[in-house]
Amino acid sequence: MNNHNQKAVAARDPIAAAVFYIISVLLFPVTLLGYVIWVGKILLAGRKSGVSVTAQGPLSARWTEHNLGTREDEPANRLLMALPGISPLGVRLAAGPMLLAHRLTGYVPKAFRYPFEGDVPPQYEASARIAFFDAAVNRHLADIDQFVILGAGFDTRAFRLPKGTRVKSFEVDMPKTQAVKRAMLEKAGIDAAGVTFVAADFEKDDWLTRLVDAGFDSGQPAFFLWEGVIMYLDRDAVETTLRKIASTAKGSVVAFDYFTTEPLESQSLYWRYARATTKAAGEPLTFGVDSMPPSCERLAELLASCGFSLVEQRTLGQETEGKRAWGGFATAIVK
Repeated sequence: MNNHNQKAVAARDPIAAAVFYIISVLLFPVTLLGYVIWVGKILLAGRKSGVSVTAQGPLSARWTEHNLGTREDEPANRLLMALPGISPLGVRLAAGPMLLAHRLTGYVPKAFRYPFEGDVPPQYEASARIAFFDAAVNRHLADIDQFVILGAGFDTRAFRLPKGTRVKSFEVDMPKTQAVKRAMLEKAGIDAAGVTFVAADFEKDDWLTRLVDAGFDSGQPAFFLWEGVIMYLDRDAVETTLRKIASTAKGSVVAFDYFTTEPLESQSLYWRYARATTKAAGEPLTFGVDSMPPSCERLAELLASCGFSLVEQRTLGQETEGKRAWGGFATAIVK
């Protein structure tokens, strides 16, 4: 059995799981203290700097996978610790018990397995989508020369591309978030020379014009990654952004995740809490695709109205007589 298979078996072994969770429970006070320090500093720094608070969640998930050895991402490992809103002590205390339990048992919690396995609960959405988008990037960049990350936040995929790649990378994001990221990339010693940064607000600015001015060729196909953004925009901004992408060369691809209207309307405790926390952070949940089953058809209709054909889609949540899907992952191509 090779090393990869040994790790895969250990990740699911019931005895390893039992020992892992015993260690985690015993050290829970340490984890709780770490989270209090970590989250408290994030919220305080976010309010002061105007940087997106929700942008740090996906980075934290990628940092955790890297440190568990399930997905290598050295840029994410270094960038997280450099952010002004991050307490290295808080991170080490919060993650330390889990990492120790993993090293002793080889067990990996479901949330951080790569690729994610089985149905995706809402609380694991940021972790589960990593593999979906990684696969989409790998599948399409072989045939496309331009890679655009919309609402890039603290994404590190552009810094993981092979050295010497012919792909031109662009990141588009809010000016304050992007300014902090660029400063922290330098602080962390991450080479960003191959990435062109374009500052723009999706709801106010003509981001495509700015992208073209920065060297993007709208006459050549491109891959647009739009991760963890749509749900925080209003409908007009979502449709306008899709139409701008659709105005680029035929064959361009966009990959994105989305919520349906279910998270915006549900009275369940989880979604009420999610709405309250994102609103408190200044980034309320705003947009959702019509959840009328099958929601994938509602998504396809939206995309068709903006100039796309749906290529790949994964529905999140069960669609039954009593339940509606709460979101999904998708890729679409310019017609």
